[in-house]
Amino acid sequence: MEYQGFILDDFQEQAIVAIDNNHSVVVSAPTGSGKTLIADFIIDKHRQDKVIYTAPIKALSNQKYKEFTKKYGKDQVGLLTGDIVINPDAKTLIMTTEIYRNMVLTKDIKEVAYVIFDEIHYINDVERGYVWEESIIFSKEATRFLCLSATIPNAKEFSAWIAKIKGHEVETIIHTQRPVPLHKKFFDAELGLTTLEEINEIAHIPDYRHVIRSSRRRMPEVKPLNQVELVKDIKLPAFFFNFSRKGCQVFALELSKAGLFKPNPEISSYLMKKLAQAPKEVNNLASTRILRQTLPYGIAFHHAGLIPLMKELVEELFGQGLINVLYTTETFAVGINMPAKTVCFASLRKFDGMNFRFLNSKEYFQIAGRAGRRGIDKEGFVCAMIDRRDFDYGLLKRMTEKDVEPIKSQFRLSVNTVLNLIKNHSDAEIEKILQMSFYTYQKGSKDMVRNSFIKTSKKLAKLGYIKNDRLTNKGEFSSKIYADEIITGEIFATGFYHHLNEYQLLMVIACLCYEPRERTEFKKRYNSEFLTDLKQKVHRAAFKEHRFRHLDDMTALVHPCYYGKNFFEILDNTNFLEGDIIRFFRQMLDRMGQIRNATLDMRLQQMIRSCQDLVYGMLAGIDSI
Repeated sequence: MEYQGFILDDFQEQAIVAIDNNHSVVVSAPTGSGKTLIADFIIDKHRQDKVIYTAPIKALSNQKYKEFTKKYGKDQVGLLTGDIVINPDAKTLIMTTEIYRNMVLTKDIKEVAYVIFDEIHYINDVERGYVWEESIIFSKEATRFLCLSATIPNAKEFSAWIAKIKGHEVETIIHTQRPVPLHKKFFDAELGLTTLEEINEIAHIPDYRHVIRSSRRRMPEVKPLNQVELVKDIKLPAFFFNFSRKGCQVFALELSKAGLFKPNPEISSYLMKKLAQAPKEVNNLASTRILRQTLPYGIAFHHAGLIPLMKELVEELFGQGLINVLYTTETFAVGINMPAKTVCFASLRKFDGMNFRFLNSKEYFQIAGRAGRRGIDKEGFVCAMIDRRDFDYGLLKRMTEKDVEPIKSQFRLSVNTVLNLIKNHSDAEIEKILQMSFYTYQKGSKDMVRNSFIKTSKKLAKLGYIKNDRLTNKGEFSSKIYADEIITGEIFATGFYHHLNEYQLLMVIACLCYEPRERTEFKKRYNSEFLTDLKQKVHRAAFKEHRFRHLDDMTALVHPCYYGKNFFEILDNTNFLEGDIIRFFRQMLDRMGQIRNATLDMRLQQMIRSCQDLVYGMLAGIDSI
C-alpha cells in the first residue's frame, strides 16, 4: 500500500486497515519508524469530522500545530494549550492531554471521531498519568483512539482494557524493527569508547560504592570524564543529553574552546540577522552571550530556560544541518522530530525532583531512539558516559538492553474529578465509572478507588462544596478549576475576592502558581499598601495554604508587570532563567482563564481580563507559540 508517496511498512498498513474498520488502535513502534503517518491518515480520512491530536507537553503541541498548519492550512487546524487558544472550532484540534481530559470530564466537547494520544506511555507518569486514563474513560462512546508509543511491553493488556471499558474493538500493532539499526557504546575515562563488559572487568576492582570514607582510607582516584574526548570519537551530528540546563551550557562552552571545529560564517550571518530582529535586550542575556560564542562552531544548547526566539533559532540551524553537537535536556526527546546520527548521555542518572536515580529502560530508549535519521543514515549510534563511582553492571545492562518497563496505572481521583462525577452522573453511573480505571483492570482492587471517592466526597461536603449529594455554588465553581481546586474556590467562590483589587488578584494567583526551589533568589521586592492590606486579609481568612508565605517574593515578579515594566526589567529581579519566567506567567494566564470561565460574576471576569491583558502585554514580542 502507498500513502503520501511512501510505500507503507506492514505495521502502518495494518493500522490504516484497522482505522478503515472504525477500530481503535494501539501502536508500539520504535522512534522514527513513521507512527505519525498513521495520524496523518486519520486526519485525511476524517476531514469533515472532529479529530483531536493530544501531546504530553506544550512544546510538542506547538510543534505539531506548526507542522499541521503547513500541511493542511491554518483555517483547518486549531491549538488549545490552556494559555493559548487558536481557531478552537477547527476540525483538527491539537491540544495538551490535560485540556482534552478537562473537556471530556466536564462534557464541554462535541462528537469526536478520533483522539490521537501521542506518547501514550505518559500514563506511567506518577504525577500526571491519571490524565490519560481519565481521557479514555470519559471519552464519548463513538470516539475511537489511536495510541502511539515507542515501546509498550504490555500493549495487548492496555488494548484489552480499552476494549473492555469502551465496548469496541481495539487492535494492537507491535513493530520492533528500527528503520535505522542502533549501535550502543559506553564511554569510560580510561578506556574511551568501549562496552559495558570491558568497563566491568576493571570497575569492580575495588567496589567504589562500599569503600569507607575516612582520613586513613581514601577513595581511589578516578580519572574524570572528559566529554570533549568523547565528541572526538563520535559521528556527527550529535545530540548530547545532559539533565542539567547549566550543564548543557557549560559543556557547549567547553567544547567551543577545544578547537575541534572551525567557525562557520554561514551560521554567524544567520545569527546576526535573527538577533537584529529581536529586542536589543536579548543580546544581554547570559544564554545569548554563550550561544554567540558557541554557535559559529556549530555547537548549541537547547532547554526550557531559553526564550522561544533562541530555541527556534537553534532548531532552525539544526534543521539546516549546520549544528555539529546540540546539548539538550530530556524534554527534547519527547516527540520533537529532529533526529541525529549519534545520541550521547552525559550520565544515566538524573534528579527526578526528589532524588538522584538511574533512568529506567523506557526513559533510556526514549532518548536513545533519536539516533539515526531515516533515509539519511544507514545506522545510528548511542553512547553513555559512565562514572565508575556509581557503576552497576547488572542495572546498566538491564536498562540499555531492552525496554522492559510495562505501562502501569497511576490512577488517582482528583478533587476536580470527584466534583464532576457528582455533577454529571447518577450514583449508578459513578459506581460503574469507578470500576473502569486501568488500575482496577490491572490490580482488581475496586474498593481502593471507591473508598477514595467516598473520602474525598466527605471532605468536600464538610468544606461546603457538596450538599445533599449536589454541588453547591462553590462546588460548581471548583468543578471548572483543574489545580488547587479547594484554595481557589475559597478565594474566588466566596466573598473573599470582593475586597481585592487587580494588583492583589495577580499576587494571589502568582502565589498559587509559584513552585519554590531551593536556589531561587529574588533580588528586589516591593513593599506597598496593597501588599500590607493583602497580608492582613489572608491572615484574617486563616487559609491553610503555605504558598502565601511567598507574598513578598512574588512582588519581584508581579509589581513590575502590573506597573508596565518590560520582561527584561522583571528578569533583573530574580535568578529565574528567562524561559522559566515565561512559563510562570503562562501558568498564571492559564489559571486566570480557568477562574474567568468558572465564575458568573461579571466584575471578576472583567478584572481577570484586565490582569490577563497586563501579562500578555508584558510578554508581547518575547514569547511565541
